[in-house]
Amino acid sequence: MKQVFEIVPPSGSAFTVVVAVILLVQVGLLALVVYVAHSARYVRFEVSADGLQIRGGLYGRTIPLRDLVVEQARVVDLDTDAEYRLGWRANGIGLPGYQAGWHRMKKGGKALAFVTERKEVVFIPTRRGYSVLLSVASPDAFLYALGTAGR
Repeated sequence: MKQVFEIVPPSGSAFTVVVAVILLVQVGLLALVVYVAHSARYVRFEVSADGLQIRGGLYGRTIPLRDLVVEQARVVDLDTDAEYRLGWRANGIGLPGYQAGWHRMKKGGKALAFVTERKEVVFIPTRRGYSVLLSVASPDAFLYALGTAGR
C-alpha cells in the first residue's frame, strides 16, 4: 500500500520575500530604462585644452587631449562607411535611435559610441586602442574646436 505525505507549507513570509524580490528587480530595471532614455537626450561633449569630456549617461568620461589622435578625426557616414559601422555591443545600450557604450566595429577595433544620427558621425581614434564615435549637432564646428583645443 502506497502512502503519500505532503510537505509542510512554507510560512507566508517566504512567499512575501519572493514577491518582494521580483517587484524590486522590476522596479530597478524600469528605473534604469527610464534613466537611460532620459539621459540620452542630455549627453554633452565638451572640448577643452584638457581633452574631450563626455557628460551624461552611463558611459561619460574624460579623455585627455594627448590620448586623442586629432589629426585623424573626421566625419563618417555609418550607413556607407562600412569600416566604421558598429557591430557587436560589448557593454552598452542599444535603443531605437540611440547607441551608447562599448562596441566592436564591423571591420575590427573597439569603439566608445554615443550615436543617434548615423549620417554625420564624428570618428576620433585614440592612442588607447579604441575609437570614439559621436553624434554631434555641428560636426564641422566640433572638429575645428578639437583641432584648436591644444593651441
